Amino acid sequence: MQQKLDVLKNQMAWALVAEVEQGVKPMRERITAEEKSTVKYDQKVEEWEGKVQEANRKSQQLQDQLEGVTERMRQLQPQCAELKSRVQECNRHLKTAEAGLHRKKANLRDLEKDKDQLNKRIQELKQSISQANSADTQARVEKMNHIQAELEDLSFQDSTLAQQIDQFKQACATAKERLGRMSHEKQDLLHAMESKQRQLVAMEESRNNQICRFGEQMPGLLRAIDEADRRGQFKRKPVGPLGFCIRLRDPELGLAVESCLKALMLAFCCDNHADERELQRIMSRCFQHGRRPQIIVSAFTNTLYNVSSRAASHPQYPTVLQALDIENPVVANCLIDMRGIETILLIKNAAEARRVMQGGHPPRNCREAFTREGDQVYNNRYYSSEQNRAQYLTKDVEEEIRHLQSALHSQRTQLDRFQQDMQQINEDIIQNQTLLRRAYEDQKKAQEHCRKLQAELTELQNVEEPQSEDLKPLEEELEELSSRISACQVEFEAARKQTQTHKREHEEAEQLYRQQREAFNSIAEEAEPIKEQLSNSDQEVARSKHHKKHYEDKRKTHVEMIETLKRDLNVKEQELQASIAKASEICPERLDVRRTAKSLDSEISRLKHKINTQQDQQGHRDTIVRQYHEAKETFNNIARQVKGLEAFIRQLSEIMNNRHNVYAEMRMYLSVRCKYYFDSMLSQRGYIGKMTFDHKNETLFISVQPGEGGKAALSDMRSLSGGERSFSTVCFVLSLWAIAEAPFRALDEFDVYMDMVNRRISMDMMLKIAASQRYRQFIFLTPQSMSSLPLNNMIRILRLNDPDRSQSTLSFGQE
Repeated sequence: MQQKLDVLKNQMAWALVAEVEQGVKPMRERITAEEKSTVKYDQKVEEWEGKVQEANRKSQQLQDQLEGVTERMRQLQPQCAELKSRVQECNRHLKTAEAGLHRKKANLRDLEKDKDQLNKRIQELKQSISQANSADTQARVEKMNHIQAELEDLSFQDSTLAQQIDQFKQACATAKERLGRMSHEKQDLLHAMESKQRQLVAMEESRNNQICRFGEQMPGLLRAIDEADRRGQFKRKPVGPLGFCIRLRDPELGLAVESCLKALMLAFCCDNHADERELQRIMSRCFQHGRRPQIIVSAFTNTLYNVSSRAASHPQYPTVLQALDIENPVVANCLIDMRGIETILLIKNAAEARRVMQGGHPPRNCREAFTREGDQVYNNRYYSSEQNRAQYLTKDVEEEIRHLQSALHSQRTQLDRFQQDMQQINEDIIQNQTLLRRAYEDQKKAQEHCRKLQAELTELQNVEEPQSEDLKPLEEELEELSSRISACQVEFEAARKQTQTHKREHEEAEQLYRQQREAFNSIAEEAEPIKEQLSNSDQEVARSKHHKKHYEDKRKTHVEMIETLKRDLNVKEQELQASIAKASEICPERLDVRRTAKSLDSEISRLKHKINTQQDQQGHRDTIVRQYHEAKETFNNIARQVKGLEAFIRQLSEIMNNRHNVYAEMRMYLSVRCKYYFDSMLSQRGYIGKMTFDHKNETLFISVQPGEGGKAALSDMRSLSGGERSFSTVCFVLSLWAIAEAPFRALDEFDVYMDMVNRRISMDMMLKIAASQRYRQFIFLTPQSMSSLPLNNMIRILRLNDPDRSQSTLSFGQE
């Protein structure tokens, strides 16, 4: 029975080992499976890392484009101003030249008339030289003087009327230009009034249904979505608009949140692409005109993302996520993915926002901020908001309605003022045109009266009885008048050419100014889509970073879980080793036990009880059994020690053999490497060398062939000349340096017996090797001059002073 009890105890020990092994095996299998699945997380992290880099690259490109557009606008602005001033200056020159041309044309016409009249007068004088009457002549002279005075008055009146005509023309042109500008402003004001009117209608309807403030088509769209959901056309009902699903904790931040979210206020979120296509079909029916809301596809989850590790943190200012009350986690997760609202701060004061974001140390994880006025603040730039009031997140609807009504009233008042101003300008134009026509009529009457007086004066001059001696002055005057006409014609032609030149310059300047203004406007229009793309790019960067962080967290959690499993497995394996050690102590040979430990334990208990009962009946054998076990234990201990020492000796022998083999192999590789470097360096001078390593006898034989090709035979180093032996020695030393791992390399008087060619090649080789091994220090001692070496920061030359050759006796013992 005692033997049977021992057998049962042995089985019991190995049964416990088998149970522990059964617990370890599934843990190993699970660890193997989890380690294989780690590759999937690594791939996801690498994929989103690439997307983050791509999004950053696109964002940087857009930022560069925006800065380029802004710089172009800044460069074009002074050019536009300069071209505008140039156009105005050319216009003034053109007006002046045209006025001068008209004056010269009138003078030329008057001179030609005077010439015709003078010719006619001379002909009449020649025909009626004998007719004269002194009394009539005196009366005619007085009348002619009176007519001449009237002609001078009429000439002054004509020049005054000409100036008035120019002034009226300029006033009409200025009024028409102002009227055109006011017409454009009126159209912009009407469009703004229509937009305000639509907002007012939406706000009034939102008294009973708040969804109306998101657009007049939005209630119909939501009804269509509900109807489609009841018919089962959606797998999961879309959520939106997102602005309708959020609430502000602080009403003052409404404009800031709307400026942050922008188009996301009207966006919808779908669980899958099939629902997205169905929602697109519904939107195509409800939004036949205008821009449709954005649709975001993201799997719906019932739990909010854990953003504690990547969210911005500031003791005074909240993030957009903290400032919003969002009941639906789908909406919150969507805004985190698309806009990164956990990294955007809301700072009411603009100066404080600039201090926090652009002070050199922005808050951790914070990439941008918004002010109460809706201005966007980055760490290196600042964008002002185009909105001045919140449209969707206003809390007091009545206040917003009153504000819109007040704004509409103000715009209507402004429209009335525009209409009155335009009416006044039209009246001024009509009045100026009337005065212009009156001035033309007065000028025409004055010119007509002037012609009549001129004709009367000419008639009186013709009637006057000339004397024969008066013909000569008239003829002289005719000649003078002809020369004046010629000079006036030349001046008129020059003025006409100058006018054409000024006109061409004015047209060219106006064309350049128009092109520059169109270019400036086109560049300004280019900036808007770039800003929108930059905002979308920033959102894409935030979303990619979020996904990357998400998968990194998942991978980290997965790796930590694997480490935990490994630690548990190590604990189990330690328990298994302990169980095996205990079982080996009980029974050195492993037993294949099919019974469970529980059944063995019950049988052992039963057998012990039976043995105890028998011992009580037959007597004790404790002393004999104890002595037997002590002897057996001593034997087992000694046997184990002998066995362990034999195993250690075998292992030590194997280690020594392996070390000897590795040493021999390494020695062979170093020999080959040294031979290769020696041949390579000798070849730079055209030499051929051979190195023979005899590791058995621990000898080295070197032979060098200094001749060309195969003309000379390999010879011993002792048969070489001094320069050849020095060069070969340098090559040998450099070859030894290539296989030695010393941090300092020194070489003394290596070039004493070398000629200039060998010395230059040797120095080039040593400098090349020293440059390729910057982590080591090379020291070269030579009595030769090193002035030919290149100057750089890696070479330092120390020159010792020449010794004093005049001293013949050392003064060590002299006093």
